Amino acid sequence: MRFTRMFSARVLQVLEATAHCDLPCGVYDPAQARIEAESVKAIQEKYQANEDPVFRTRAIMIKEQRSDLVKHHLWVLWTDYFKPPHFEKYPQLNELFNKATKQAGAAGGKGSMDPAEGQKLLDYIAEIDKIFWETKAAA
Repeated sequence: MRFTRMFSARVLQVLEATAHCDLPCGVYDPAQARIEAESVKAIQEKYQANEDPVFRTRAIMIKEQRSDLVKHHLWVLWTDYFKPPHFEKYPQLNELFNKATKQAGAAGGKGSMDPAEGQKLLDYIAEIDKIFWETKAAA
C-alpha cells in the first residue's frame, strides 16, 4: 500500500497551465475587448437612429452578446495576463477592471442603449490598453 501511494504521487503529478484559450499560447491583447466595445457603441447609435421595433429588438440582443464578449475578454486579461507585480506597479488596475466589466454590464443587457455609455466603456478599455502596453514594453 505504501509503495502504491509513493508511486502514484510521483507518476501522477499534475502540472497546471492556464491561458485564455486553455492552451498556454501567451497571446493577449486588449484590442479584442475594444473591438467588441466599438460594436456595442455602434449598435447603440444605430438603435437611436431607427424606430423599427423589430430592428430595435435585434439591436438589443446583439448588443447584449457583444457586451458579454467584452466582459469575457476583459476577464481574460484581468485573471490570466496581469500578475501580482503588475497590480503592485499599477494599484488602480483592479478598480479599473472592475469598473470596465461593470460598464460592459451596464452598457449590455442590464443597461441603456445610450451611446455615451458605450463610450465610457471604450474609455475604460483605453486606460487598460495603455497599462497593458506599458507592461509589454517592460517585459
